[in-house]
Amino acid sequence: MSDFSIRLARPEDAEHLPAIERAAGKLFETVEGLAGLAGMHAIPADEQRRMIGKGHSLVAESEGRIVGFLSTEPYSRELHIREFSVHPDFQGRGIGSVLLRAVAIDAHNSGFRAVTLTTFGDVPWNGPFYTRHGFETISDLEVYPRLAADIEQEVEHGLPRERRIAMIKFL
Repeated sequence: MSDFSIRLARPEDAEHLPAIERAAGKLFETVEGLAGLAGMHAIPADEQRRMIGKGHSLVAESEGRIVGFLSTEPYSRELHIREFSVHPDFQGRGIGSVLLRAVAIDAHNSGFRAVTLTTFGDVPWNGPFYTRHGFETISDLEVYPRLAADIEQEVEHGLPRERRIAMIKFL
C-alpha cells in the first residue's frame, strides 16, 4: 500500500504548488549546463488556479500534505502538461509515475487524443522518464506548431535549444 494518494487539484491547492516546483527545480543545479537556467521560476499560484479551473490538473498528497502535482492545459484534442513536480523529499516513491498514468487516464476518459509536453531530452528525470511511460519524441515540430512555439519561448527565457524536446503520448 502506498503512502500517498492522487486527486484532482482544487483552487485552494494552488498556494502550495510554487514551493513544490521551486524545491524540485533545485535538482537542476546538479545537471551540467543547467544550473541557474532550469527550475528557477515557479508558475505563480494565480496561474496555477487558472489551470486547475480547467479540470485536469492533479495533486499527490501524503499525510494531508501536497507533495507533488501535474498542471495541464487543454488544447483542442490534446492535453498539455505545463508543469510536473514532486517535492525532492518524496521522490523515488512512484508518485511521479502514478501522476503521469492518472493524467493519461483522465485525458483519455475526457476525450483527448494525446498528452503532450516539452522537456529536456537528456535529463534522466525528464526525457528518459517520459519515454519509459510511453511518450515519443516529436522529430518534426512543423507538424506541431504549438509545441514548436513553446520551445521557442523556452529558448527566449534562456533554456538551451539543443537540449529541449517536445513529446507526445497518443491515447
